[in-house]
Amino acid sequence: MMRRAWTRIAGGLGLAVVIACSGCGASKEAQRPTSRQGTTSSGHFRTGEASWYGKRFQGRTTASGERFDRHQYTAAHRKLRFGTCVNVENLSNGRKVKVRINDRGPYTGGRIIDVSEAAARKLDMIEAGVARVRLRPC
Repeated sequence: MMRRAWTRIAGGLGLAVVIACSGCGASKEAQRPTSRQGTTSSGHFRTGEASWYGKRFQGRTTASGERFDRHQYTAAHRKLRFGTCVNVENLSNGRKVKVRINDRGPYTGGRIIDVSEAAARKLDMIEAGVARVRLRPC
């Protein structure tokens, strides 16, 4: 009878140790600290295609609830929080602009950001319509 009680106690302690250590082997992905949504600790967002939008959307309500103004340095991104400041660099000419995320998108093939007309002018991408860009936090 006494032996059975010790077996139960030892089994219960073993289970407690397993449960307590279940988080000890977390993956490196889970351990990597992030400074902002979509970024790694180095502060790098990503590189990809950008497009722009302007006159046709002037005055329309954005996903954040504010009115779109093509003359402001704003942008649409699928996941970043509204109000996030992003440095956008045109990789073909080195031009940079700071934009504020206030809308959702783009929803067109492989693009990572839609910038306002003002931002597109500063990046010198109006004529081309799209540009390869690097996104970084401000």
